Amino acid sequence: MVRRHFFLIAAGAFLLLMLLGGAIKLMAGEKGPQKAAGGGAGGRAPAVSQVVAVQHPFADRIEVLGVAKGRESVTITSDTTELVTAVHFRDGQAVSKGQVLVELKANEQDAGVQQAQAQLAQAQRDYQRWNTLAQQGIAPKATAEQYRAAQASLKAAQARKLDRVIRAPFSGVVGLSDIAPGALIAPGSPIVSLDDLSVIRVDFNVPDRYLSILRPGAPISARPDALPDQALVGRIAELDTRIDPNTRAIRARAEFPNASHLIKPGMMIRVGVEHGRRIGVAVPESAIQYEGDQAYVFVITLGAKGARAVKQPVTVGVSDGGLVEVTGGLPPGARVVADGLNRVQDGQPVRVAGAGPPKKAAG
Repeated sequence: MVRRHFFLIAAGAFLLLMLLGGAIKLMAGEKGPQKAAGGGAGGRAPAVSQVVAVQHPFADRIEVLGVAKGRESVTITSDTTELVTAVHFRDGQAVSKGQVLVELKANEQDAGVQQAQAQLAQAQRDYQRWNTLAQQGIAPKATAEQYRAAQASLKAAQARKLDRVIRAPFSGVVGLSDIAPGALIAPGSPIVSLDDLSVIRVDFNVPDRYLSILRPGAPISARPDALPDQALVGRIAELDTRIDPNTRAIRARAEFPNASHLIKPGMMIRVGVEHGRRIGVAVPESAIQYEGDQAYVFVITLGAKGARAVKQPVTVGVSDGGLVEVTGGLPPGARVVADGLNRVQDGQPVRVAGAGPPKKAAG
């Protein structure tokens, strides 16, 4: 009986000790996070980099898509069915205006020219005799008419021969071609493309409400989709004379220098038209956090216990090269968390790793 009571007393004491140990651990766990949140000697406040909100020039822009094309572009064709006898260009070669590109078989035309030349020589001899007789007053008029007809026949024969020689209509760069000597080409069959790449033209449509900001000669910028780091600067060359009644848009044409031939016809080009500039508060894109439609930044404030990150709602505007315009909620000179926003909570102490003005992203 005594042993049984002793066992019950020991079990109760053991249970009491377990309850006391659990309570102590629970209290220690509650105090630990509070200390970490307080940023005490444990040094558990997250390290962040800061940036100063500065004033930066921003521009209102209209961005539209267009397709690049050469200043002059054509696909060289033949107007007759004939065999190719000679090709005088290489793929990708720069050619000048009037340069012979392709020669077609012209045996019949050569014979026609020779025949016309012989007829003209005979007519010229007859014409000279006619002049002699004309001075004597007995010259037949038919001789002079035959001479003029022979001249016209020679010109026609020479023109037919020229149809067998295909020349470049303007200076430019030829594309790739599969034409070789011996090939038979038909009227309208493509021989090779020819593009003047010294200047690139881009046609684009702009809503008519922006007509007041479009004028020939105005500067314009663009970026090719295939080369996003390549910035183009040109001018508005012409505006169409009509507004499309269905889309209420007007077509404009921009021209961009292309001395390096980097831009190719057919590229998609994003054209930007500026219609106003202003100075606004700017922070890097990485400093902006979004929750739904609301944008936030974490403003770094200094107090008696050190630096803290305070969540601040802001209104944002346009972007420019990695910087975002803040139109409301943030004064210039404010220090904000530059990156690592996912590690920061509202009101949390932070350790500032560095400072400096925002740098515009390259490109």
